[in-house]
Amino acid sequence: MRIASLTFMALALGLAGPARAQAPQKAVPQVAPQVPSQVTLDPARLAAAKAVVARAQGDRDTTLQAMTAPMTAMVQQMGLKQPDRAKIMVQEVIMPILSEHYDELLNLQAISFAAVLSKADLEAIAAFYDTPAGRNMAQAQPQLAQAQLTGMQHWIGSLAGEMQAKLAATAEAHGWVPGGNKPKPN
Repeated sequence: MRIASLTFMALALGLAGPARAQAPQKAVPQVAPQVPSQVTLDPARLAAAKAVVARAQGDRDTTLQAMTAPMTAMVQQMGLKQPDRAKIMVQEVIMPILSEHYDELLNLQAISFAAVLSKADLEAIAAFYDTPAGRNMAQAQPQLAQAQLTGMQHWIGSLAGEMQAKLAATAEAHGWVPGGNKPKPN
């Protein structure tokens, strides 16, 4: 399960970037999660998905506490370079918000699980989390997620130069110039 790593990735994508850090934030309206139209979620299937998510996440406080270091790093990337100040911002602002809305995250994850996994599969996964190995995996989830996020950041960072060069070459091949998107005449 990579529930916590998906959480970190969503937060990283949602919070990262200097424009995000500098722009004034508006209140975001609460929007019901979107379920693919081809999937009808019966209550039993959704309940099974919620059971999986609850077991997979492990202890709420431990999971939230494990987010502190990555959130602090993101705040620093957003422009607040002093580690002590970034940590205070995370502790006083970000973590209380995440804690307050944590159940919303679990519900969104449950809907996602129910949309792609059968009730039987969800029940089997929940049964796994009731085993010693499953409980150990849930307990290790925060550390695994942090390691996965760090690994993903390093991996993407190691590819950034290659991607940038190929993006520039492709833009040039199409005749796109800075300040405009003019196609090259054929």
